[in-house]
Amino acid sequence: MSEPAQEIDRFDARRAIGACGLLRTFNAAGVLAAADVHVAQRLAALLGETDQSVQLAVALAVRGPRLGHVYVDLATAAQSTTVESEEPVDLTTLPWPDTDGWATRVAASPAVADGEATLPASPRPLRLAGSRLYLDRYFNEERRIATDIGALSAGAADGVDVELLAGGIARLFGDAGPDDRQTLAAATAVLRRFSVIAGGPGTGKTTTVARIVALLSEQASSRGAPPPLVALAAPTGKAAARLQEAIGEQAAVLRVDDTTRAALLALSASTLHRLLGWRPDSSNRFRHHRGNRLPHDVVIVDETSMVSLSLMSRLVEAVRPGARLILVGDPGQLTSIEAGAVLGDIVGPARETLSFSAATITAAQAATRRTFPVAVAPAGQTIGDGIVVLDRVHRFGGTIAALATAISTADPDAALELLASGAADVTWLPVDVAGANAPQVAVIREHAVGSARAVIAAAQAGDAAAALRALGAFRVLCAHRRGPYGAAHWMATIIRWLAHDIDAFDPAGEWYVGRPLMVTENDYSLKLYNGDTGVVVATEHGGQVSAAFERQGQVVRFSPTRLAAIDTVYAMTIHKSQGSQFGAAAVLLPPVGSPILTRELLYTAATRASRRLIVAGSEATIRQAIERPAARASALGERLWM
Repeated sequence: MSEPAQEIDRFDARRAIGACGLLRTFNAAGVLAAADVHVAQRLAALLGETDQSVQLAVALAVRGPRLGHVYVDLATAAQSTTVESEEPVDLTTLPWPDTDGWATRVAASPAVADGEATLPASPRPLRLAGSRLYLDRYFNEERRIATDIGALSAGAADGVDVELLAGGIARLFGDAGPDDRQTLAAATAVLRRFSVIAGGPGTGKTTTVARIVALLSEQASSRGAPPPLVALAAPTGKAAARLQEAIGEQAAVLRVDDTTRAALLALSASTLHRLLGWRPDSSNRFRHHRGNRLPHDVVIVDETSMVSLSLMSRLVEAVRPGARLILVGDPGQLTSIEAGAVLGDIVGPARETLSFSAATITAAQAATRRTFPVAVAPAGQTIGDGIVVLDRVHRFGGTIAALATAISTADPDAALELLASGAADVTWLPVDVAGANAPQVAVIREHAVGSARAVIAAAQAGDAAAALRALGAFRVLCAHRRGPYGAAHWMATIIRWLAHDIDAFDPAGEWYVGRPLMVTENDYSLKLYNGDTGVVVATEHGGQVSAAFERQGQVVRFSPTRLAAIDTVYAMTIHKSQGSQFGAAAVLLPPVGSPILTRELLYTAATRASRRLIVAGSEATIRQAIERPAARASALGERLWM
């Protein structure tokens, strides 16, 4: 019995059994996963490829999308490759192929087609464009997105009454200042077939979207046409529900006629997968595609930063000719967990300077009755004509807003100065939370216990609305799911704090009163979506409980037996928090060297708090995060803007 047990102990799932040569070396170093090696070996066997350097290139190309990259650049792979390990690895000691001849040998492989060729002579699994090696699927998706968005952005929308538009903008936006970009975003979204409304939290993106739909409805009404058929979508059910709620709230207060208001209130939102028509026989093909377009006149997508390259490819090919596509999101936030950084690539240089063609500048000035500091784009470049980045924060201000700006503009000195300023709305704990003692994290404990006490008191009183408000007052946000910096670890820590500090805290049983809930899978029958949060509350029937959630400003209750996929949520990952807002948030950062410690991670976390932000992490950790953008290998931006 002892010998088999020893064999099991020595087994390591990260190691590719049977690998040899460069594949074995790079697998052992942690650069390649076992799956990367196995795919490269299988392709080599099928195509008779014996060159070890080509096999390594294939494995790196397979690895790329798993880490969010669209391609691997053979010319810089030795300098740009990272390792998915907390153990330091000196990659310069690895036997990287000589870059001068590597791409040449790869180009000669039967597995690789020329990226410059429109169609290869025979199907190949990989494409080489210069020194950039793609899996064929991602090469085609990137090129198709650029082509389709280029076609959408090339022309103005037909039939726009500019005078009517100007009157509508003046009425709906009121006394907006001369530099208010919301009016410019609204004008370009009506004037152009393709537009992007970008900006951070609280800059008025959804408010602007509601007004755009109203303006488009008024344009149709003036022609005697029915309101445009509008699709509202987002990558997640939670984000879609929030978009629908926000537009419904705006519909109640906008200065519009009854027909337009009814059109706004009638809008419903869905996930992108449901909009495109999910197919049970395929994970990346849909009922709507280039040969069966969406019927909508306007397609609006929120939280676009979370849309992957593959999903964006399916979306843009499904938008029918003549329809409008409006993308909404924050290019500074975390990107999709799949390949690509699509929104950031599309917005591109517009994050620094808006750039319109001369004709669009003239039309936008007429529609807004004001001028804006917009650069004149080079002749023939129209991608920027509909892209507007909102830069005025309405939801929160003070030090939190200034810190978010310092992070997004890669200014660690300014960020650290703000963190150390002693401001009332920002607290910095310059500690490694994994080894911090009780006094060092006392402020986190104080907020966690205070928030839970308020939730429990309201839940025990049966006041679901108050319990939900208290639940949204504070949240602990972690970079990792597991380990000493992870949400699971801090969930257990907070539960111990509550058991010690709150007499009324009684976590006996699964559905204890005051338990904070988070939905982990979409449930369309209940209209609950992955990421939605709720609370277990007492009912007026003694000893019974219900699970309370908020939907469109109203409290809805369900029997706990109807809930299938639920977690407790005293702490959550920063990724999971996207699209959420809390009164106060404590951000627990991992140490220097964490592979997910990036500028986008810190920016996303910092902008979840509206009134109070607590950041726990060393100066070195914060500097590394701000100085380390989540660089993803992608050529989409080049294809669109060059």
